[in-house]
Amino acid sequence: MTEAETNAALTFEDFKSEVLNDYKIAVISRECSLLGRREVLTGKAKFGIFGDGKEVPQLAMAKAFKNGDFRSGYYRDQTFMMAIGEINIEQFFAGLYGHTDLNFDPMSAGRQMGGHFATHSLDENGNWKNLTLQKNSSADISPTAGQMPRLLGLAQASKIYRNVNGIHNKTNFSINGNEIAWGTIGNASTSEGLFFETINAAGVLQVPMVMSVWDDDYGISVHARHQTTKENISEILKGFQRDEHGNGYEIFRVKGWDYASLIDTYQKAAKIAREEHVPVLIHVQQLTQPQGHSTSGSHERYKNEDRLAWESDFDCIRQMKLWMIATNVATPEELDDIDNHAKKQVLDGKKAAWSAFISPIKEEQSALVSLLEKMSGQSANKVFIDQYISALKPVKEPGRKELLVAARKVLRMLSKEGVGQELAQWITDYKAKIQPNFSSHLFSASDKNVFSVAEVLPVYSDNTEDADGRVIIRDNFDAIFAKYPEALVFGEDAGNIGDVNQGLEGMQEKYGELRVADVGIREATILGQGIGMAMRGLRPIAEIQYLDYLLYAIQIMSDDLATLQYRTKGRQKAPLIIRTRGHRLEGIWHSGSPMGMIINAVRGIHVLVPRNMTKAAGFYNTLLETDEPALVVECLNGYRLKEKMPINLGEFKTPVGVVETIREGKDITIVSYGSTLRLVEQAATELQESGIDCEIIDIQSLLPFDIAQDIVKSVQKTSRLLVVDEDVPGGASAYVLQQVLEIQNGYRYIDSKPETLSAKAHRPAYGTDGDYFSKPSVEDIYEKVYAIMSESRPSEFPELY
Repeated sequence: MTEAETNAALTFEDFKSEVLNDYKIAVISRECSLLGRREVLTGKAKFGIFGDGKEVPQLAMAKAFKNGDFRSGYYRDQTFMMAIGEINIEQFFAGLYGHTDLNFDPMSAGRQMGGHFATHSLDENGNWKNLTLQKNSSADISPTAGQMPRLLGLAQASKIYRNVNGIHNKTNFSINGNEIAWGTIGNASTSEGLFFETINAAGVLQVPMVMSVWDDDYGISVHARHQTTKENISEILKGFQRDEHGNGYEIFRVKGWDYASLIDTYQKAAKIAREEHVPVLIHVQQLTQPQGHSTSGSHERYKNEDRLAWESDFDCIRQMKLWMIATNVATPEELDDIDNHAKKQVLDGKKAAWSAFISPIKEEQSALVSLLEKMSGQSANKVFIDQYISALKPVKEPGRKELLVAARKVLRMLSKEGVGQELAQWITDYKAKIQPNFSSHLFSASDKNVFSVAEVLPVYSDNTEDADGRVIIRDNFDAIFAKYPEALVFGEDAGNIGDVNQGLEGMQEKYGELRVADVGIREATILGQGIGMAMRGLRPIAEIQYLDYLLYAIQIMSDDLATLQYRTKGRQKAPLIIRTRGHRLEGIWHSGSPMGMIINAVRGIHVLVPRNMTKAAGFYNTLLETDEPALVVECLNGYRLKEKMPINLGEFKTPVGVVETIREGKDITIVSYGSTLRLVEQAATELQESGIDCEIIDIQSLLPFDIAQDIVKSVQKTSRLLVVDEDVPGGASAYVLQQVLEIQNGYRYIDSKPETLSAKAHRPAYGTDGDYFSKPSVEDIYEKVYAIMSESRPSEFPELY
C-alpha cells in the first residue's frame, strides 16, 4: 500500500504482511487508549485524552511521511507516532503517568499530559541532529489550533531551502526542500481563527503543507452544526481549490474508515506537496470517537442511540477488518490472533511502564521511612512522628509530593528540639535532585545560550559622523544578511519599502524577496512562520510592526515558543528573533507599552529593550550567535535621532541581562529603559540645577534582569530608588521593584520609600497633549524625585505643592 506497490515485483504475501502490520499497529493503539482510560479512572494517571477512532487515517498518513518531514499536530495522533516508530507501548504509558525521565517518556519527560508528542531535534548537549535522517514531530501544545502557525513555518522552511543558495549546513535540515510539513487538527478546532489565518497564509505562500482534518462531527459535546458553516470545512474552503486562474490548494475528501482510499489519497497528496510545493487539505470524514473526548466525561451523554450505533458499525478498525476479510487479505482467525496478542502486549507494556515509574519512588519512600524512624527515636514528639510513619509506610503507590509533605511536617517538630539537621539535609538534597525534573530548561542549557556571548563594544573612527538611528540599524542588518545566509526577515511592509521606518531600506533588492519578505496583516502566523523555520535550522527575524499588535501573537509566543525548550526538556529549540518597535507614538494603539503583560506571559523568551539603535543592533548581533528566542523592542521615536555610526557593524554585541549606568550620581537611583530614558536624562539635568544628583541606570534587558545585580550596588550608594516606566501602574515597574527589593535584597539599603512612576491606567490618548497627560513627562519625573528628596531633607527641598 506504499509507493512500492506500483512495483510489479511486489508479491501478495508482501502486500498482506504490510496490511496486517498496519492492522496490528491500529489495534495496539486502540488497546492503549482503552487501557489508558482505565488507568486514569483507577487513579494511576491524572487525565487522559486519546486517539481512538482516528487510527486508520493515521496509518495512511504515516505511509506517506518520509525522513526529514515534520508533523505539527494535536493530541489524537498516537497511532501515527506508533506507525513511524517514534513511540512504543511503554513510552505511551510513561507519558500517561508523567514519568520525569526522558529515557522513559521521550515526548516531554512528564511535563505534558499524555497525547502530546515530540521527537528529538537536539542531542543531550543541545546540538542539532541531522533532521533529514529522521522522521520529525514538533512538540505538541494543548490550545486548540495552536499547532497551526508553527506548521506554516515548518512548511516554509522547505521553500527557503529549495530556493535560497549558500545556507550553511543545509543538508542537515533539508534535501532540496523536499520535506513536507504535515498538520493535523480536529474538525471543531477549524473554527479557530488561527486555522483560517494559517490556511490563507499557506495558500498565499504556496508551501509544501498537507493539512488533515479528523472529522468525527463533534467538538467535545458540541455538534458540527454549531461549529462550522454548512457543517463541512472542505465545503466552505472549496474556493481555495487551485485552478488554471491562480494558486491555491488541492483539496481531497475521504472517508476515515476506508483503508484503501485513505492510502491512495495520502500518496497523491504527498506527491503534489513534495514535488510542486502546493498546500493540500485532506478532509477525513465519517470518523468516530469511541470513548468520547477525554476521561473527564462520557459521550453517551450527548450522542443519541442512532449515532452510537453508527459509530459502532463504522469504527475504522472494524471496517478495516471487514475489508481484509472480504478481499481475502486475512481470515477472521488470523485477525482474532492479532487482537488477542495486541491486548497482551499492551497489558505487559503498561505493567513495565508502571514498574519503571513507581520503583524509584518506592525506593525513596523506603529511605525516608528509615530516616523518620531514626528521627522518631531521638524526639520527644515520637508519638506524632510515628503517626506520619504509619501513614506513609503502607502506601503502595506513593507520589513524591507525599514524601516531601511528611518530611517537611516532621521537620517542624524536630527543629524545635534542635535535632532536625539530618532530616533537613535529606529534604534539601531531595529537592535539589527532584526539582530540576520539573523546572529545568526554561532557557537553553547549552553552550550557545545568551550568556556565552561576550560583549563587543562599538568601534568608531576618528572622523565618525552622526547618522540617523535607522541608518545604523539598516546597515547592521546588511552586515547580518551578508554574514548569515540562513538569516531572513519578514513582516508587514518589511520588504518592498524596507519597513515603515526604513530600517530595512534596500535590503529586499539586495537579498531577494524570500530573505526580506512582505507578509499580510496576520501577526499570529508571522510568529508561527518564525517558530517553524527556526525549528528547522534557519535564523528568522519575525517583525511585528508595532508593539501594541504583538498582542495578536502573544498566545503563540506564550504557549508555543516560550515553552518549547521546557516542554521537550531541551530536545527542541526555536531560536527566533522577534523584532518590533514601540513606546511614545500617537494614540491608543500605536503608543502602548504593555511590558508587564508581555514579560509575565513569555517566560522562556528573552525580552530586550534597547534605548537606541546601536544598542538594538548589538542585541541582534548577539542573538544570532545563540540558540534562544528573544523579543527586541526598538524605540519608535529613535529612528531619526542622531547616533555615531560604528565601523564594526555586524560584530559589536550588546550583552543580554546586563544593565548600564548612563549617569552617575549620589542622591537617588533612577531605573528605566527604552524611550523613557531620554526624559529621565533631561529631568536629571534639571534636578542637578536644583542640587539633586541622580544616578541613572538603563535596564536594557527585562528578561533576564540585571544578572550581575548592579542596580542594588547603586541603591546601596544612594539609598533611594525610583523606577520610571511607561507601562500601566503595577506593570513592568512592579516587576522591576520585585527584582531589586526581593531578589537583590535592595530593601536593606533603602532610606526612603521606593517609588514607581508609570503611565496612567488607561491607554495613552491621542496627540502631544494626550502623551503628556497619559505618560510620565520630564516634569513628572522631576517632581517625583524632588518629593522623595523633600521627604528626607525638607529644609533643603521644601514641598512644591
